[in-house]
Amino acid sequence: MLRRALIATMLCMLLMITAACTNKKSTNPLANIGSKQPDKVLFDKAMDAMKHNRFDVARMTLQTLINTYPDSEFIARAKLAVGDSWYAEGGTASLAQAEQEYRDFETFFPNMPEAAEAQLKIANIQYQQMEKSDRDYTHAKRAEDEYRNLIMQYPDNPKLVKEGKARLLEVQEVLGDREFNIGKFYYYRLSYQASEARLKSLVDKYPLYSRADEALFLLGQNFEAQLAIVRAKPVCTGFNTPAGCAGSETQKSKYMEDLTKQSAAAYSQIITRYPAMEREPDARKRLEALHQPIPRPTRAALAQNKAEEQSRHDANTLDRLAGVVKKGPDVSQAARVGDPTLTDPTPVAPSQLAQDAMRRVLGPPANEHGLSAEIVGKDAQPAPNEPAPRSDAPPANGQPFARVNTPADPNELKPAAPDPNELRPAGPADPNELKPTANSQNDAALPPPVQLNEIQQGPAAGDAAASSSSADLASDKDVSSSKKKKKKGLKKILAF
Repeated sequence: MLRRALIATMLCMLLMITAACTNKKSTNPLANIGSKQPDKVLFDKAMDAMKHNRFDVARMTLQTLINTYPDSEFIARAKLAVGDSWYAEGGTASLAQAEQEYRDFETFFPNMPEAAEAQLKIANIQYQQMEKSDRDYTHAKRAEDEYRNLIMQYPDNPKLVKEGKARLLEVQEVLGDREFNIGKFYYYRLSYQASEARLKSLVDKYPLYSRADEALFLLGQNFEAQLAIVRAKPVCTGFNTPAGCAGSETQKSKYMEDLTKQSAAAYSQIITRYPAMEREPDARKRLEALHQPIPRPTRAALAQNKAEEQSRHDANTLDRLAGVVKKGPDVSQAARVGDPTLTDPTPVAPSQLAQDAMRRVLGPPANEHGLSAEIVGKDAQPAPNEPAPRSDAPPANGQPFARVNTPADPNELKPAAPDPNELRPAGPADPNELKPTANSQNDAALPPPVQLNEIQQGPAAGDAAASSSSADLASDKDVSSSKKKKKKGLKKILAF
């Protein structure tokens, strides 16, 4: 009997020890509560495997959790962790699989805070595969689109939006450098309209590009090169004009004037928008050579451009040596202040530029004057041409021109009959009516009455506006003190 009691006591103690060892609670970091659930155990094992770079074991464990416990509170984090495992593994194939996992997460859990994180990682995947500006730009363009989606779809996540804007400025620096190099290539190949289209699109799309002043200066040189070509062409009149003629004297002068204005507009934009950059003195010289007015930048524009230039990082010698061998582009010159462009402007086509130039010089074509013919009816056919009238034919009804009697149209609008209740002026004039005197000398000296809604234009208002606008303009001393001492490329472009 004593032996049985001893055995029973030992068994009870063994069960208690076993329960104490196996009934250990684990902490749930997501719900912040104690948990004994097996889905939490699987999730912790997967996280531990990822920490030790065993990504295949982590994915297998996470997939077991997703398939076994579809209603678990860890499902969302498990799906995101599957994408994180592919993302951390690296490689082209793994990054493509990670992007697909993140897109699935956004599809199934669009309202969770982690959806913005998934979108940021999709954009970072394209950013990591981005190449230099003179190579394939597919990943750079896709990275730009994904960062834009992050900023516009998740504006309520300021931390991730700030990171997305910083990366988007770097991506747009690479794309802007690509457009600039293409425009410069077309310029040196004398394809001026193709170069003009690239440079205009660059300035409109990426105003924070580090060489925007170079692009505008090259655009002005482009117009001056076209101006020199038009000036050298002879003037031709008549129908049989050779191919190298510039048209009539009026057309040639209008075309030259238009090219001069466009060139001056490009140089003026350097002074007003980028006064702290290196091409500002060169733009002033070109405006003086073209006999065009030189604008003055505002203090706000000068401060903005100075902040943009100070935010750029100059690459050191070690970075330049590393840039020769590394695959990715150098984004040190990207601006760190300002907002990136989130929508693409209308692209500029070279053919459209040529049509616009001819329309400004020659006027709109004949089919743009609003004259057109229309045949009403599905099966309507045009009437046959009538024979031309003879000069010796007698006039119809003794009139110089015959009138064709056509049936009246029942839908034609006709004047209404006079209304008997309509007010009409009385018969004879009233002799006691007051009338203005024709010989009054004081009436001529009186000014016209002042209209209450009329905009008053006077010297006082103009002087006030001029004084207020001149107070906001930056002085030449402020502009010259904001210049950088370091010179960049493209300094020897021929000036026409």
